[in-house]
Amino acid sequence: MIDLRSDTVTKPTPGMRAAMAAADVGDDVYGEDPAVNELEARTAQLLGKEDAVFVPTGTMSNQIGIRIHTEPGDLALVEGTAHIVANEGGGAAAISGVTIRPLRGVRGVFTADEVDAAVGVSHPFKPTTLSPPPRLLCVENTHNAGGGTVWPLESMHAVCQAGRRHGLALHLDGARLWHASAASGVTEREFAEPFDTVNVCFSKGLGAPVGSALAGGRALIARARRFKQQFGGGMRQAGVLAASALYALENHRPHLAEDVRRAQTLAKGLATLEGIDIDPADVHSNIVRFSVTSGRAPAFAEACHAAGVHMIPGGARGVRAVLHRDISDEDVARALDQIASVLPQAVPSA
Repeated sequence: MIDLRSDTVTKPTPGMRAAMAAADVGDDVYGEDPAVNELEARTAQLLGKEDAVFVPTGTMSNQIGIRIHTEPGDLALVEGTAHIVANEGGGAAAISGVTIRPLRGVRGVFTADEVDAAVGVSHPFKPTTLSPPPRLLCVENTHNAGGGTVWPLESMHAVCQAGRRHGLALHLDGARLWHASAASGVTEREFAEPFDTVNVCFSKGLGAPVGSALAGGRALIARARRFKQQFGGGMRQAGVLAASALYALENHRPHLAEDVRRAQTLAKGLATLEGIDIDPADVHSNIVRFSVTSGRAPAFAEACHAAGVHMIPGGARGVRAVLHRDISDEDVARALDQIASVLPQAVPSA
């Protein structure tokens, strides 16, 4: 099976397993795990922040980020198809009591004008107590639902400046920030610079089995540690997990451009197939989103799975494929052949 469902399906390499087995560990709740402490320091350094906290998942990292910047009833501005909105179980409402105002982006990217419009203009004729107070602006880079979109640095800075004008805290969901950097040549530190807090994942793309981190200023991360414990994220001898993330940062991160290259190869191959709609120019990183032009995506995905290619349908026509370190050039070529072989029967006229 050529598994293109996600870059979270990778298996630890022998070198990573050896690093995990050899990890020096302690009780992380007491701040005594050497590998966790090293990973937090390394992540903060890479992102240009004062501190970082290691947590089990990217969802927890994002939700802690929301909680430390807001109080119940506050307003957070988030692009409408972002992971925080679509894939975190309504956590912002359930955990932090936050109202989400979705912004309308183009493949996940919105503008400073849209931030201004969402915040609105106060006027003495309008009571200030009617609307939830805007407190937080979130950006996702790369943007999963947008097809792995990498934010242009200039656009991102303009949006962040708009947020600052309105007194908003800034949070970056950089679960795949590593791929944004590999695809664009912009360092993770440059992408992270305008934001108060940054979430990064070690289990997406980098190949670690578990783990994410939230980075930011020292006081914010001290507050984040409180909510890590409250949300059930306190771990004991977590160094075996932190060691996998450290190994991935040093040994897997330099090779992420290969995922981007293979995603382009897949996209260009798909563009030649009748029954597939995709513009390879829209594929920025390791995520390839395309449409079937007739029939239905669920039936197409099932036919591909039967032929040996595992992808995720989204809606009536959309399909997602994600390239990762366990996929080779030969796998991409074979996937294209198998997709082409099932197209005639998988996508008949609707």
